[in-house]
Amino acid sequence: MRNLVDQVQTERTAVNLFFLNMLGLRLCLILCCPLIPVACRVHSAKEEPLASKPPFPWNKMRLPETVKPLHYDLFIHPNLTYLNFTGIVQIQIDVQEETRAIILHSKDLHIIRATFLSPGHQRNLNVLDFPAFEQIAVVSDDLISRGVHVLSIEFSANLSESFHGFYKGSYKTKDGETRVMASTQFEPTHARQAFPCFDEPAFKANFTICVRREPRHIVVSNMPKLKTVEQPRGLLDDYFDTSVKMSTYLVAYIVCDFLSIRKTTQHGVEISVYAVPDKIGQAEYALDTAVKLLDFYDDYFNIPYPLPKQDLAAIPDFQSGAMENWGLTTYRESGLLFDPEKSSPSDKMGITKVIAHELAHQWFGNLVTMQWWNDLWLNEGFAKFMEFMSVDITHPELQVNDNFLGKCFQAMEVDALSSSHPISTPVENPAEIREMFDDVSYRKGACVLNMLRDFLTPEGFKIGIIRYLRQHSYQNTVNAHLWESLSSVCHSDDADQGRMKLDGFCGGGKNGGTEHSKWFMQDELDVKAIMDTWTLQEGFPMITVEVKGREVRLSQQRYLKGEDPDKMSSFLWQVPLTHITSHSSTVQRFLLKTKRDVLYLPEEVEWIKFNVDMRGYYIVHYEAGGWDALIRLLQRNHTALSSNDRASLINNIFQLVSIGKVPLDKALELTLYLSQEQEVMPVTQGFSELVPLYKLMEKRDMEQLENTMKGYILNLFRGLIDRQDWSDEGTVSQRILRNYLLLFACIRRHPPVVTKAQQLFQQWTESNGTMRLPSDVTLVVYTEGARSESGWDFLLQKYLLSMSPSERSNIKAALAYSPVVDKLQWMLEKSLEGEVLKTQDLTSLLVTVSRNPKGFKLAWNFTRAHWYKLVSKFDLGSSAISRMVVGVTDQYSTQEMLEEVRKFFGSLPTEAGSELRSIQRALETIEENIRWTDRNLPLLKTWLDSRHGI
Repeated sequence: MRNLVDQVQTERTAVNLFFLNMLGLRLCLILCCPLIPVACRVHSAKEEPLASKPPFPWNKMRLPETVKPLHYDLFIHPNLTYLNFTGIVQIQIDVQEETRAIILHSKDLHIIRATFLSPGHQRNLNVLDFPAFEQIAVVSDDLISRGVHVLSIEFSANLSESFHGFYKGSYKTKDGETRVMASTQFEPTHARQAFPCFDEPAFKANFTICVRREPRHIVVSNMPKLKTVEQPRGLLDDYFDTSVKMSTYLVAYIVCDFLSIRKTTQHGVEISVYAVPDKIGQAEYALDTAVKLLDFYDDYFNIPYPLPKQDLAAIPDFQSGAMENWGLTTYRESGLLFDPEKSSPSDKMGITKVIAHELAHQWFGNLVTMQWWNDLWLNEGFAKFMEFMSVDITHPELQVNDNFLGKCFQAMEVDALSSSHPISTPVENPAEIREMFDDVSYRKGACVLNMLRDFLTPEGFKIGIIRYLRQHSYQNTVNAHLWESLSSVCHSDDADQGRMKLDGFCGGGKNGGTEHSKWFMQDELDVKAIMDTWTLQEGFPMITVEVKGREVRLSQQRYLKGEDPDKMSSFLWQVPLTHITSHSSTVQRFLLKTKRDVLYLPEEVEWIKFNVDMRGYYIVHYEAGGWDALIRLLQRNHTALSSNDRASLINNIFQLVSIGKVPLDKALELTLYLSQEQEVMPVTQGFSELVPLYKLMEKRDMEQLENTMKGYILNLFRGLIDRQDWSDEGTVSQRILRNYLLLFACIRRHPPVVTKAQQLFQQWTESNGTMRLPSDVTLVVYTEGARSESGWDFLLQKYLLSMSPSERSNIKAALAYSPVVDKLQWMLEKSLEGEVLKTQDLTSLLVTVSRNPKGFKLAWNFTRAHWYKLVSKFDLGSSAISRMVVGVTDQYSTQEMLEEVRKFFGSLPTEAGSELRSIQRALETIEENIRWTDRNLPLLKTWLDSRHGI
């Protein structure tokens, strides 16, 4: 891809020579500043305003489109002793209309000087700032003419104390030494905190980066290092090759003392994994996985990965799960490092999936980028979808498809509320943009794409997305570009593949097949018309099925919890329906375009199951005895349906209870079959529907009914629990299920499990933690041990000494579920401080404590007391804040708690988050919990009393 860079190289040569001459003079004055501790205190723009008198010449949140960046020359000099940095950025810009002001982004940067550069001449510019929009204006006394210019800005700042921008990180060695590093996290709007730039995804440009460092550190960035040049005072300048054309949020550089291991893919790309020295031995699995996955994507997309290298770095302080920076993907340590002795199969699956996700982004997101953040799902929905598809092919032993359905259920949980939003929805300010990184963009996006793939056929879908990537490489796109590429598969020579031609899919739909066995397509395939109904409106449909003889009556309406019928009437989807029957396991297909329709079966059937394997993003309600027939089938011969079909029936019927379509006792009757179930997806879905019921009672102090419900669940799964052994044997799904079942049984105090866990914990402590526990049961053993103060203290010491992210994660979870309340409070406080426990883990810690019967009120009080600190650390609108808000409140079910939560968030000013979507979701969830419990608890009590066991 070097030719893309060469186009601008000639124009820059003269200016670069001038800049290099000037640089020698300026470096002593500017870039060496961090070495002088007293004179080097860096002030933000808020502390030292650049100009307050003249009006700011721009009044919109989005930048003007009349000035476009072409190339950035970026020089950064971080000082890890004084925790600040200085820099110079030269931006080659294309001015398309005469102007006196160039508007670009800058946040918390002290602008020292701004100039226009030309050979033999420089013109000083005035700088105005507008902190509310995170913008600066570089203003000239004279008109800036149309054409290519070079803007040079010198700046300084402190390293960020949050997890965004150019921020400080640290880690402890196994000898207890604390070491400091600095790394970047720019998505979505944080590049502006590291250097002045045009920080919107559509302003793609090339980047040439140079970073100054001390000899004890290394620097890695998006591109390979070209050379290192020694500087005065023993410092070193690392120069990196010029990048391909990309958005600012993908720029990355890390200053650290990491070690690395590397391999080369079959396509000649060098893959390296970086980690702190004490943990580099845990990087081998990630390296092998990245090599295999990058080769897979290279072949699947038939578009070569465009960079010569791909680095993966495990960052000790990292808020997100991972980040797709082009050529330098970054991860939490727990998301990249695998210890064969201590990591579990779920750890391996998680690491594989997150690597697959970030590498998929190298095409979806990096090569082709959404025009604006309203279409974030084009990045994240695709990457989430490809993560599952690629791992299923490259690592079939992980059985990743057993995990996909749960993501769709989680998305629907959010999407069933009035506070949901369309996949593609307008956003403007940074907080709104950050809120787009949610289950709708990621999980709903992936599930809708999975439905579309099933609809178009895997072959047709692949043809379309490859065309999309090729047509829009190095460009920005909107929804319509994707639909155009997928619609045109029928006009491609490649469309002769697969089911498309055989079923008349690409023609007029008149292939001679019977009406019930083909897609209902009388017109040309219009993917846009279909998919606009899924991406431009929130929510999802409930399909009602009524069978009368051979006639199947179908209707659709929005599935919506709550009491707002006005939000249901205007919704209409084009729904790709699938079904099987008692007489045929062959999947039949029907495209429902209207509110109501009818299809005819060739013969009467005992039962019919729609949404086969739940590949469609909708739920189904069966009227006129339809549910009764399916419940009888499950009780008589549950394996007649696939495990995904069984899981979807469990999910759907409980969702229908929530809106009063099905009585609770019928849903509970369906769960009785679970005593025969052995597959991970139906079992875990059963737990997902039943456990929240007693958690609602827990928050209402209904101890007797709560214990009865717990007893029912334990009895339901007792046989499966008692058949589990305490080993690492079995398939990945069997091993994940083992951990799930034994942990539940331990928490519910099932005597055989408690006794075994206590024995193993005692043996482990007697060995001073050196005895190897089976990884499948480690969390169970730790959780039992953490119930006592002495066990808790022992686990904490092992946590502090451990170099295994997997082990630390298990210990932390066990500590957070301890019944010792003062220990829980200590953990929360120390995690906020960030010295003993990492602040990056505070979100998951807070949610775990909120799930603890002894800690849920503690978690809520902590959130209220430290709200402003949390927002400052994690950023307003971030997924971390959203998870905290919803996670600590979503099990409350009393009017008193609803008012308490509403009063607190209602008292916040807008800039502190009062209008966050996550707050509306939290309030809606509590309201729904109140409605559910008031309506269903009497029936639940009656049903449980009638059972007297199973």
